Amino acid sequence: MSKKHPIIAVTGSSGAGTSTVKDAFEHMFRREGLTPAVIEGDSFHRYDRVSMKEQVAKAESEGNNNFSHFGPEANEFGLLADLFKTYGETGGGKRRLYLHSDEEAAPYDGLVPGQFTPWEDIPSGTDLMFYEGLHGAVKNDEVDMPSHVDLKIGVVPVINLEWIQKIHRDTSQRGYSSEAVMDTIMRRMNDYVHYIVPQFQHTDINFQRVPVVDTSDPIIARDIPTPDESVIVIRFRRPEDIPGGVNFPYLLQMIPHSFMSRRNTIVVPGGKMGFAMELILTPILREMLDRR
Repeated sequence: MSKKHPIIAVTGSSGAGTSTVKDAFEHMFRREGLTPAVIEGDSFHRYDRVSMKEQVAKAESEGNNNFSHFGPEANEFGLLADLFKTYGETGGGKRRLYLHSDEEAAPYDGLVPGQFTPWEDIPSGTDLMFYEGLHGAVKNDEVDMPSHVDLKIGVVPVINLEWIQKIHRDTSQRGYSSEAVMDTIMRRMNDYVHYIVPQFQHTDINFQRVPVVDTSDPIIARDIPTPDESVIVIRFRRPEDIPGGVNFPYLLQMIPHSFMSRRNTIVVPGGKMGFAMELILTPILREMLDRR
């Protein structure tokens, strides 16, 4: 960890709501006049889109039905851990982008969606690093991401909601059948259990979205539960270790219909997720930067 060059990592599986946290931080960065070094987790995948499909097919032909973007074989865990360490020590490092769409690829001659941009130096003079992706708090025998990150945030929907979101996205936007999407979910499950879930024992704050409507069979669910059909369970691993502390009475006063479910856990209405994030994270961000 580094007081001089702090690192914030938002980690969670695809469709978990990490983009909501990203939007909240963008608002805070703009209000506080900060320049972050933004790191996208997808840019540390090992293979581009075409190569990944080839690797999945190769793994299946060899009897490995668990090869996925969630696991170490398809990601550069070592490079990401080295970047965290280097940035914490120097405020510098190398990054690249993964191009998801035609719009993202347009500024880069010769590149198409599903490819990576070349590695380049992080600009000098950034105030902090902001990572958003799948693996910001991975810890195993080879890497220890949490030891390099100053604030670790988990974004975790209950599993059936996560499946509903993926099924709806992949069938409506990407043209896959429900059966094909479920095959992908099952192929990822081993890596999900071993590399995604264990991160949340290391995260400092978890935001978990819990529907209050029936999601018992995600395959036949016709609609994604709306924010107003959900609550957000916000757990602080150690409130006393959060920079600046956590003012629970203030949060309860400011967020209507919120309540404490445990001494380190507050529950808020789903529609107030972004608002709650900014209330909670703004003083933490200011305290981290004051400590520099």
